[in-house]
Amino acid sequence: MADPRTVTWRKSTRSGNQGACVEVADALPGGVVGVRDSKDPTGPVLTFPPASWTAFTTTLRTTTR
Repeated sequence: MADPRTVTWRKSTRSGNQGACVEVADALPGGVVGVRDSKDPTGPVLTFPPASWTAFTTTLRTTTR
């Protein structure tokens, strides 16, 4: 995986302003999606295949409305 400091991360639009944020990086080497805790940017990164990430976010959008 690429060094997490060299990829572009974006915060979840649902995170709010209370410090409990996740950040996502698309298209890491190997085409995976990275997810990390914004409070710990040098900490661990979870990676997911793009299809799995899309299924997860689609499910969230349809069940949290």
